[in-house]
Amino acid sequence: MPGIELSKCVLITGATAGIGRALAYAIRQLPNKPQVIATGRRQDRLDELAKDGFETYKLDVGADRATLQKTVEELLARYPDLDTVILNAGVQREFDFRKEIDLDKLEYEMKINYNSTVILTTYFLPHLLKLGSLGRQTFLVPVTSGLAILPAPRVPNYSASKAAVHSFALSLQAQLAGTGVNVLEIIPPLVESELHDAEGTTEALSKIWMPLEEFVPIATRGLVAGTPHIVVGRSESMWDKFEKGKDEIVAQLFKA
Repeated sequence: MPGIELSKCVLITGATAGIGRALAYAIRQLPNKPQVIATGRRQDRLDELAKDGFETYKLDVGADRATLQKTVEELLARYPDLDTVILNAGVQREFDFRKEIDLDKLEYEMKINYNSTVILTTYFLPHLLKLGSLGRQTFLVPVTSGLAILPAPRVPNYSASKAAVHSFALSLQAQLAGTGVNVLEIIPPLVESELHDAEGTTEALSKIWMPLEEFVPIATRGLVAGTPHIVVGRSESMWDKFEKGKDEIVAQLFKA
């Protein structure tokens, strides 16, 4: 499968911190020197990235559908060469169903992690398919998690949302085969991130997480190689045990 060494223009959601920000810097350094558009909600972080030479765009993936559609239209008008979309934005919350649940937080987490991925995919795909029909290789890259395969009980909704994105990615790979739109799923382990700050678990998790400086080179090599499922670190053993070969079965089911 082709990889993003062919990309001319890459957009990354959730690029103001963590995996998204680190990938933005790594991808910009690839030999093909693609234009990188960093998006996120925090204007101060976007301003920092702009000073470092990135294209930036303020994007809240939790916005309503009409706003997201308008945003995608504006982005495509500004960047007609956009050929790679990395859907990385996410939030993580702890829920204990033995206690009272804040359903607003639960719904918001699913909206950010899953619904926005599907909505943005829907709005970007016609453009990517058009480029594909013209012989350009394009890339749609959802970022899921090892928790999509084996859930963590402390974050049940996060785990479920990432499992939903993983399932969605498998179906997209089957549906888009041969269109020129390549779906490359990144499946990280627990990685250095501000994702855990909201729950106050960063200090504890920092003792066991994979540093970004170890994660990003592996993920970037997978993107360059065009690996359909870029499984990193501890996620690999879970993939081998529970998921290996599933994509081939899904593809066969779609053709049946």
